[in-house]
Amino acid sequence: MSVTTTAPWDRLDGKIQPSHRDRLAVVYIRQSTPQQVLDHAESTRLQYGLKQRAVHLGWAASRVLIIDEDLGHSASGSVDRAGFQRLVSEVGLDHVGLVLGLEMSRLARRSLEWHQLLELCALAGALLADPDGVYDPAEHNDRLLLGLKGTISEAELHLIKQRLWNGRISKARRGELVVPLPAGYLRLPTGEIVRDPDEQVQAVVHLVFDLFDELATINAVLSFLVEHGIQMGIRMREGPERGQLVWRRPSRVGVQNMLRHPAYAGVYVYGRSRLDPRRRQTGRPFTGRVRRPREDWLVYLPGILPAWPRPGGSGASRRRRTAASP
Repeated sequence: MSVTTTAPWDRLDGKIQPSHRDRLAVVYIRQSTPQQVLDHAESTRLQYGLKQRAVHLGWAASRVLIIDEDLGHSASGSVDRAGFQRLVSEVGLDHVGLVLGLEMSRLARRSLEWHQLLELCALAGALLADPDGVYDPAEHNDRLLLGLKGTISEAELHLIKQRLWNGRISKARRGELVVPLPAGYLRLPTGEIVRDPDEQVQAVVHLVFDLFDELATINAVLSFLVEHGIQMGIRMREGPERGQLVWRRPSRVGVQNMLRHPAYAGVYVYGRSRLDPRRRQTGRPFTGRVRRPREDWLVYLPGILPAWPRPGGSGASRRRRTAASP
């Protein structure tokens, strides 16, 4: 005697009504990082395959909307996730009858965002679905289950972040964590850090510190560099030109960071700043950093990096003090 197993998708209990099919079915697709998109192509394929699941549930293919703008974006916050914001807008405008995802609780990793989405779907009469079943957030039992899924998802994210952070800080305390290098330094393919062999780069670095010794202010140094058309040699950190030398117009922030960077005194540091969410600016992911006082730096390892050679005298002492100060 054969036993037929009913898939969770087929145990709908009449939840999907004609009023749902009159609206769009939205397939929300996301993976956290670009590397995951490359390494886990099967997950991406399965997510796009949810369109056929929507068709199986009664939606015309033309009425299935694919939202995939968030492929390669973290779900730890919704501010910079255009796809998630688009999904919320479509639900709020009463355009959506069903939201499908491979893991619905991963739509929003924070409980606040997750429960806001559930509330919006309940008010709009939209259903949610994942491979485990179809949920109506307006029903108590389904809402309870979705809430538990969201809580577990948030806890999972916390544990992942904690493991990554512990590994990162442990590596930094050994001086082995790869950190961005200031102008004048070069990381070899072996991982060794050396002074940039380009003589022009070295000359500009020496010039900046000598000018600061003489002029005493960052604005005066910047004015001299701009007036004489002197550019800063920077090694590209990302993309196909990674490691290549490019020359850029000096900026006040760049000169200031250069004069304050402990690397020129041979000090390996990590954790000189912290993130203040109140200072974050929408659309600018690298904003909101606040400098910590010297005693709060997480890692301070003198003698790890090759110190920049200084001529003797009081000026050299001041350069060393400047480079080692926060």
